[in-house]
Amino acid sequence: MISTKGRYAIRVMIDLAEHENGSFIPLKDIAARQEISKKYLEIIVKDMVAGGLVTGASGKGGGYKLLRKPEEYNVGEILELMEGPLASVACLAGKLDECPRASACETLPMWTEFDQMVHDYFYGKKLTDLLTTAETI
Repeated sequence: MISTKGRYAIRVMIDLAEHENGSFIPLKDIAARQEISKKYLEIIVKDMVAGGLVTGASGKGGGYKLLRKPEEYNVGEILELMEGPLASVACLAGKLDECPRASACETLPMWTEFDQMVHDYFYGKKLTDLLTTAETI
């Protein structure tokens, strides 16, 4: 399951892309538009800065902005930064050779196939795909 941290990170990225004008966007503005606690967003954007998704500046005129063009981001990288591996079962979250039953597990191929579909879906979705969706709603 994707937590609020992952979902809110995507919303922040969409907000930054929609309001991009070359300058930093104050976190309080993002929090107000997205109706998310500024305190909680501070935690989220700290991880986003550390993960290289956005850059931040403090002080007057400070805030956050994207480091790349919106079309250069995919949802998978945002979610994995915030959530960790998107594995459906514990044995696929780590190294397969760590599971003593991997060679005899009859369900492993199913989980592997499912995880590949999830990976392909999220890594196939660009941030700009969400902008288009958000604008038509």
